[in-house]
Amino acid sequence: MSGKDDLARRFEEHRGHLRAVAYRMLGSLSEAEDAVQEAWLKLGRADADAVDNLGGWLTTAVGRVCLDMLRSRTSRREDPLHDQEGLVRLPDPVVGRADGLDPEQEVLLADSVGTALMVVLETLAPAERLAFVLHDMFAVPFDDIAPVLGRTSATTRQLASRARRRVQGAAPAPDTDRARLRTIVDAFLAAARGGDFEALVALLDPEIVARSDGGTLLPSVLRRGASEVASQAIAFARFAESGRPVLVNGLPGVVSLAQGRPLSVMAFTVRAGRITALDILTDPERLARLDLSAIDA
Repeated sequence: MSGKDDLARRFEEHRGHLRAVAYRMLGSLSEAEDAVQEAWLKLGRADADAVDNLGGWLTTAVGRVCLDMLRSRTSRREDPLHDQEGLVRLPDPVVGRADGLDPEQEVLLADSVGTALMVVLETLAPAERLAFVLHDMFAVPFDDIAPVLGRTSATTRQLASRARRRVQGAAPAPDTDRARLRTIVDAFLAAARGGDFEALVALLDPEIVARSDGGTLLPSVLRRGASEVASQAIAFARFAESGRPVLVNGLPGVVSLAQGRPLSVMAFTVRAGRITALDILTDPERLARLDLSAIDA
């Protein structure tokens, strides 16, 4: 085996991990793939024989690529907006079979990265996101992250701490019992289909937030409070009618189909038995790019 072939083999051993890092950094599956490919190109230009810890080197390399991509978004004014002028940008969902994720999805979502958490990550500044993702999610030492940011280790620690407080405040740990969550999601769909307002309100947290991302072709919607969200669910019951159980980022959710094409993907966040967040992707362009082959298997 040539040196290049051996390097490619070693890189492939880390690809799943690198995709997981990039997905948390970017919230986009296609951009995550681009970032991983750029890390491979960087490795090809480096002296790989001098790298003692290839996994660590690649992790910081893909982190640097993602940081540049996030900063580019900001400079082009394409960073996500939340609660501003009604605009909502949701991360790409990872959709799997209702009875479990495939091995590749398991690697991508290792240790659970629900939609609610991804939404909060989208609101962090690029440097905060990098420090938090690499340190808190992938245990990269601050001394290794600091050079990527061009900051001191102490400043990098402060960035991660600030991000951690925001994440813990906005996305507390959700319930993760899939069987229990599926029962709650099914009850929500049944109530929406039946137009049962009271049953819907009983399932919803009083402070629930519902976000709908329609992309550039459809208006975004942001709703707050159990009564308003319940009314909206009944108004759009057609999505519930065609709903099919799936896992969305590892937790029970729903994909609505029409003639085999996705109309929406709904992600539910549940705490203490009540739905605290409902995130709905209705952007036709992004839905068309979803790989739903796993749920048809």
